[in-house]
Amino acid sequence: MIKRWLMSLAVLLLFSGGAAAQMSFSAGTDYQLIEPAVKTSQPDKIVVTEIFWYGCPHCFRFEPYVERWSATLPETVVFEQVPSSLNPRWTEHARTYYAFKMMGALDRAHKALFDALHLKRQRLNSLDTLAEFAAGLGLDEKAFRENYFSFPVETQIRKNIQKEKRYGHQGVPAVIVNGKYMVSASQAGSNERMIQIMNFLVRQELTP
Repeated sequence: MIKRWLMSLAVLLLFSGGAAAQMSFSAGTDYQLIEPAVKTSQPDKIVVTEIFWYGCPHCFRFEPYVERWSATLPETVVFEQVPSSLNPRWTEHARTYYAFKMMGALDRAHKALFDALHLKRQRLNSLDTLAEFAAGLGLDEKAFRENYFSFPVETQIRKNIQKEKRYGHQGVPAVIVNGKYMVSASQAGSNERMIQIMNFLVRQELTP
């Protein structure tokens, strides 16, 4: 019991240090309430979900921020990324994300795809171009193609589409905190402020 209490205290201190502890944000102004709340992937933890699209320049610029932020999370807070299908043409990249994940190559391919699109200006928007990109990373092109249209990937895409409808977001990047709150890039105003609002909401969920 004491060990659990100390762990909770450490988590609260992590998200309430310095000037950030003095910041307060309001529903409707800085973030949106999701009503009804959406069930998370891990109900026993606080789940923070970033919804993104590889082709989105704002998502590309936000990526280093969430990468640093997620690297310091305690066990009680889980960070996950969900590739958006809000726009049907984004689904090619959503399939790519899950194909890489099924191949165990997401860690190596995720940043590479962002960089190829936004730094190298490569047009990667079809199965053929994406399969060629995968092969260029040293991955099995045939396996990528098979995973791209596989049943598990199709199932995950359908689940994501339903969840996105329930979140009600209008663009990306959007961050969902514990299925209850949505932080959008347009509402936050900057990447730094998005992180601050995320910390505020996580701290709010951690507070008994």
